[in-house]
Amino acid sequence: MRLAVCAEMVFTDLPFVERVRRIHESGFDVELWDSRTKDISALKATGAVFSSMTGYTSGSLVDPDTADDVVKTAESLIPAALELGVSRMVVHPAELIDGHAARPLYRSTGRMWSTGARTLERLGRLGAKYGVTFCLENLNTVLDHPGIPLARAKDTLALVEAAGHPNAKLMLDLYHAQLGEGNLIELVRSALPHIGEIQVADVPGRCEPGTGEINYAAVARALADAGYEGTVGMEAWAKGDSAAALDAFRAAFTVYAEEKS
Repeated sequence: MRLAVCAEMVFTDLPFVERVRRIHESGFDVELWDSRTKDISALKATGAVFSSMTGYTSGSLVDPDTADDVVKTAESLIPAALELGVSRMVVHPAELIDGHAARPLYRSTGRMWSTGARTLERLGRLGAKYGVTFCLENLNTVLDHPGIPLARAKDTLALVEAAGHPNAKLMLDLYHAQLGEGNLIELVRSALPHIGEIQVADVPGRCEPGTGEINYAAVARALADAGYEGTVGMEAWAKGDSAAALDAFRAAFTVYAEEKS
């Protein structure tokens, strides 16, 4: 497994490029959100490996009136992704503005479902054209993202399966899944063939592994036993010192190797 850290959420007292440099020097890949606000050349000059970035800027995957906007804005972001070497571009089931539902909806419909599957398949074809993978991230509607339809992990997984394109995968966020569904080990096992990347944070608080209720060492062992060789990204706040948070993340996902040696 490769380990990545979201630069938006750690070393927050530092300029963004310095955050990326610190993460890279600590031996992790880097996740970022909106590339439009970043100095792409400066980020590239750090030498960091960039794991993922936000893959659209407007529109809703499940709304037939705005789904085209998702695809258009996704294509507009691809040059930045290619310059940074980003292989995964993240989309959500519906449009977010500052983390909140742009148009809150509390019931899903068959039309939303079919639109989401078709739009995700279009993104897969776009990704294949440029050599990137679009990853649909599950969200929780209990605390952070109320009003986002088809957001649970079981729904996003079903949309990825329905899209049926190798360049359309699942960004499986275990923080969101724990809040919304639980049963994380069975979830990662069932989703494994469709996972593009896994993101982690603990519950409650959305801080680094070891600060809450999730047994991430057990999750890591289950992933290793299942043969997962992809990326696990810490999309979490540091509860205290950011360097210590990175160390805790690394420990949670390497303890299984020590137990087997």
